[in-house]
Amino acid sequence: MATHATPVDGSTVSDLESRTRGDVLQRGDDGYDDARAVWNGMIDRRPAVVVRCAGVADVVAAVEFAREHDLLVSVKGAGHNIAGNAVCDDGLTIDLSAMRSVRVDPEAKTARVEPGATLADVDHETQAFGLATPLGINSTTGVAGLTLGGGFGWLTRKYGMTVDNLRSVDLVTADGDLAHASETENPDLFWGIRGGSGNFGIVTSFEFDLHEVGPDVLAGLVVYPHDAARDVVRHVRDVNEDAPDEMAVWVVLRKAPPLPFLPEEVHGTTVTVVVPFYAGDVADGERHLEPVREFDEPIADVVEPQPYEGFQQAFDPLLEPGARNYWKSHNFTELTDEAIDTAIEYAKNLPTPQTEIFFGQVGGAMARVPPDATAYPHRDAAYAMNVHTRWEDPADDEACVSWAREFYDEMAQYATGGVYVNFISEDAGEERRGYGQNYDRLAEIKAEYDPANLFRMNQNVEPKAPSP
Repeated sequence: MATHATPVDGSTVSDLESRTRGDVLQRGDDGYDDARAVWNGMIDRRPAVVVRCAGVADVVAAVEFAREHDLLVSVKGAGHNIAGNAVCDDGLTIDLSAMRSVRVDPEAKTARVEPGATLADVDHETQAFGLATPLGINSTTGVAGLTLGGGFGWLTRKYGMTVDNLRSVDLVTADGDLAHASETENPDLFWGIRGGSGNFGIVTSFEFDLHEVGPDVLAGLVVYPHDAARDVVRHVRDVNEDAPDEMAVWVVLRKAPPLPFLPEEVHGTTVTVVVPFYAGDVADGERHLEPVREFDEPIADVVEPQPYEGFQQAFDPLLEPGARNYWKSHNFTELTDEAIDTAIEYAKNLPTPQTEIFFGQVGGAMARVPPDATAYPHRDAAYAMNVHTRWEDPADDEACVSWAREFYDEMAQYATGGVYVNFISEDAGEERRGYGQNYDRLAEIKAEYDPANLFRMNQNVEPKAPSP
């Protein structure tokens, strides 16, 4: 199949406009540059056409148009994906960002979410009823991309991954049909959707199970100087060994931003940030988090009861769109002393003040799901590491990317070999690590629902070749 668009002339685009309710944009049109912009400033792609879908009918029309004209297709939700697959050069970008409805059924404890919604959209609606579903840690992240790759965050140890809480989806297939998938209807497709990225179609509605959360949780930051990092990270690891499911403690190695609760002389220095979170009774949380908070002599401790919805937005200022970003990631079944020491050594030479290394504690309920129960396979991970390299000047690209790759290579000896698919920056080459043992089954499902690989602007699964 062609990797670039066939030319689309004015009459062809006019035909598409007549079939859609949302805007159809080409180069030079007002709104075109906004429509092609994504979170990662390294991505600068120019589609031939952007369809800003107003509803499911527009999605169907866009898919049919792409197929009729042999166009490369990309699908944009909130545009937060690190690899930038939401936009393509010369082809058709199907932009879902205007489809942001979230409808909560508080009695059934479910929510129906459209694919342009962000975590903030979902949290705002669900927390009005004291409910939540496990999502990520940055409120501007899109629910669609997060879910399709697996989805983990503060609630994962208690309630599982985002895909473990997905009840059903509606999606537009490569044929332009609208299908419903759940455990009982198109179950093979539903299996693949839960961790198989955007390989099988365009989801136009997600149905999630909700749980009672908040409105207040016990969470915050405990900040230490980098000189204490070795002892602090090992201590957190040891405490986490016996942590209840309600508790998640993450560790971040970075330069201190100018936060108001940090002394001015600490700003810009390398620090170790411990991020405790407790998704249960606050008094119980105080008791369980005490061993973390009472260790050594922190620079600051701002762990306190606070609204869950607010804590979900706590890191947004560090992740504004437009900066250049490059990520590398590993999963770990344990954090050995050697792995910790290696990370701390590299943290001494972070290439920019915005760069960070984090170790997110997972496990718990996530680990009790069999690795073949959903397409997401990495149920053995106790920690997910993200090397989040972030900078502003394109002249720094080579230095920042090289540093991230070197550190990633050094950490590989301690890791499982698996990777969270949503943390992959590369356009190609790491898919099998992302999908692990489930890749072959995904290829079979891909061959059934998208044999021509129309949906390939993702961490792509090649359709299984037909038997001779």
